[in-house]
Amino acid sequence: MQSTLFDQKNLEVQTTNRFALQNPQLLRVHLGGDVLATKGSMVAYQGSITFNHEGAGSVGKFMKKVLTSEDVPLMRVAGEGDVFFASEAGYVFLIDLQGDAISLNGRNLLAFDSNVTWDIRRTGGAGMMTGGLFNVFLRGQGTVAMHAVGQPVILDCSQQPTYVDVQACVAWSANLTPQVVNSMNMKSLLRGGSGEAFQYAFHGPGFVVVQPSEWTPVAGGGQGGGGLGGLFN
Repeated sequence: MQSTLFDQKNLEVQTTNRFALQNPQLLRVHLGGDVLATKGSMVAYQGSITFNHEGAGSVGKFMKKVLTSEDVPLMRVAGEGDVFFASEAGYVFLIDLQGDAISLNGRNLLAFDSNVTWDIRRTGGAGMMTGGLFNVFLRGQGTVAMHAVGQPVILDCSQQPTYVDVQACVAWSANLTPQVVNSMNMKSLLRGGSGEAFQYAFHGPGFVVVQPSEWTPVAGGGQGGGGLGGLFN
């Protein structure tokens, strides 16, 4: 049998790394300890693997998860073998945390080492009109895998104020504290608006990651691009 399908670039990646890119849109994790991943992100696995629902883990996180809906909960992946993860054919990027932290849109989260600590953070200024905007705050030692719809851009927020559509914002430096702002005046709002009502406003030393695509708001969740869905349900 002959086909370009069997080109070397499509064969399994042979590596000793725990987290590795099978290709730009597919993550391969060799289990040597548990990983947490978004439910529905597993596309294949080899070996003896178990997948179990991962709860909030604490009363504080439980109270925060009540504010979210139930579309993207976490699962704990354990066992021996290799697991392949992907979501929306998004481009996968690996972030190696070395005691530092990052704030990540829950819809862009793919998987991370189970020893990395996480929490749910509410974005300042996200009030009744936005329904509340939440991000995942990840800190510690280990690897975090995220995905972006299309090739993202990294913007430097230190030189001037930076505004990012909440549906296109992927992640930002943990030291930054964005505010949610409304760029529409009342006259524009009454006329139906521009579709660009709410943005994250960043200013300070750090970066923000922006994807060239806007997430569709979660139905019934009201959280927009920073909504976690049921990520920690």
